[in-house]
Amino acid sequence: MLSRLALAAVAVAVLAAPAAAQTWKIDPAHSTATFTVKHMMVSTVHGSFGKIEGSVVYDGENIAAVKAETIIDATTITTNNEKRDAHLKSPDFFDVAAHPTITFKSKRAEAVGNGKFKLIGDLTMRGVTREVVLDVEGPSDSIVVQNATRVGATATTTLNRQDYGVNWSRSIDGGGVVVSDQVKVTLELALIKQTT
Repeated sequence: MLSRLALAAVAVAVLAAPAAAQTWKIDPAHSTATFTVKHMMVSTVHGSFGKIEGSVVYDGENIAAVKAETIIDATTITTNNEKRDAHLKSPDFFDVAAHPTITFKSKRAEAVGNGKFKLIGDLTMRGVTREVVLDVEGPSDSIVVQNATRVGATATTTLNRQDYGVNWSRSIDGGGVVVSDQVKVTLELALIKQTT
């Protein structure tokens, strides 16, 4: 009788124990950081960064416990136009010589439902740190490829570049500006579960 009670107590303790948090590393080869911004009020410029790294800590159950850190290599920016890319790397925009990275560090997460949540944290760019909200969809169902467990997630947000000291623009004839202040950012992340 006592042994049965002991086994029952152990079973209850196991079921009640919180799931262990797991660390997932961003897979740079299969992850992207892209942005879009209006140009001359009519067209849209698409750009990306060639290198993104970071990690996510998640127990698979409690969204509120999600923690994430991301580092984007600003020197790898490209819009498929060499002249424009050189300008974007200059002090007029990202000033990559002085500020080679863009970082995000989460502070809290809020579940939205239907596989979505908000990730609130500090984004640092050009030496300026502001709180931003990422709208996250995921994680996806996991798969095992090459002996590694993988999931995917997508995060989006819209930034005002003026908040980070990215102030360059010019007026155009008839009204408007060459570069919009509003920049939409999308992170497409492939994450690999760490086993050690």
